[in-house]
Amino acid sequence: MAHKSDKPDNPYRDLPPSAFWRTGVAEAGLFGYRNLWSSAWKLPKDARFSTFGSCFAQHISRALLSREMNWFNGEPAPGKTPDHIASKYNYGVFSARTGNIYTAAQLLVWVELAAGLRDAASVEYWEDGNGRWHDMLRPRIEPNGFISKEEAQASVASTARSFARCITQSDVFVFTLGLTEGWINSKTGQTYSICPGTGIGTFDPDAHQFHNYTYPEILEGLTKAFETMRGLNADLRVLLTVSPVPLVATASGDHVLVATQYSKSVLRAVAGHLAQTDDTVDYFPSYEIIAAPPTRAAFFEPNMRSIAPQGVELVMKHFFSGLDLSGSARHSSEKDAVAEAQAASERELSQEELVCEEMILDKFNER
Repeated sequence: MAHKSDKPDNPYRDLPPSAFWRTGVAEAGLFGYRNLWSSAWKLPKDARFSTFGSCFAQHISRALLSREMNWFNGEPAPGKTPDHIASKYNYGVFSARTGNIYTAAQLLVWVELAAGLRDAASVEYWEDGNGRWHDMLRPRIEPNGFISKEEAQASVASTARSFARCITQSDVFVFTLGLTEGWINSKTGQTYSICPGTGIGTFDPDAHQFHNYTYPEILEGLTKAFETMRGLNADLRVLLTVSPVPLVATASGDHVLVATQYSKSVLRAVAGHLAQTDDTVDYFPSYEIIAAPPTRAAFFEPNMRSIAPQGVELVMKHFFSGLDLSGSARHSSEKDAVAEAQAASERELSQEELVCEEMILDKFNER
């Protein structure tokens, strides 16, 4: 006869419904998930959020703005720049004018620039044959290029200072991991946001090498970046997400479907490890909400890549319901007029297409 006691006979008996697939997923339905995510931190009620990363990161910034929350714009467009001009020149897309930061290696470069561990002169600059210059960290940031290498270098330095403000003046640094695949210069170590020759620059097979970053490399890069960021702001919290948007193209040699699953799996594993081992890092499951099997691709547009509005809205519903903004206000109640004006402009631009430099790769698919 079994001995009865007040203690459960195994640890599964006291688990909540969300811990079981049947009650947490199958019977809940796509819009009925409960307790999917809750913030690891109590944040100030006026918490400042900076947003960077792959294309999907822009959904978070737009959602923050639409809810009139404190999205930090560290590099607003100059003066009274018209909205369409500000958008064309990539102001207000991310919290600083970095363009897409697809890989951990790119993030580390920007963090080191912000911390003064490297300078703008270390970045690679290309002349396009028409007398215009581009920096290869953000090759498409200035639509027509800069008038000189010096102007391009000054712009990188300015954005680096703005990026530093996003670290020192924010409460939460939201970073959306997008890719493991990238291109590097084997001679200089320069990391690129897109492959040279696909939009800007000339491809050199002797210098430009494809690199599919591994779990250890990504973990090391992010760890180093976050340690450097905490040296600038000891109170900074980092919220990681993984973009659910598939790769446009792969240079790995694998089928693009296999390459996408590899990339997202590695990024998700790294993000999970950091969230479990570092109490200043948390993970928000945007990838799972959109791409997990139960959704049956319901939240993708017909191209099976872009995220449909209802999918974005579901992600943001879980994001905001999981935040804990019960802490005391931390920031001044006086709002900067220029930043507020820019934020208002961004709310008006919220329905525009995402800025996604990676999309240029699709034009090389001639079939």
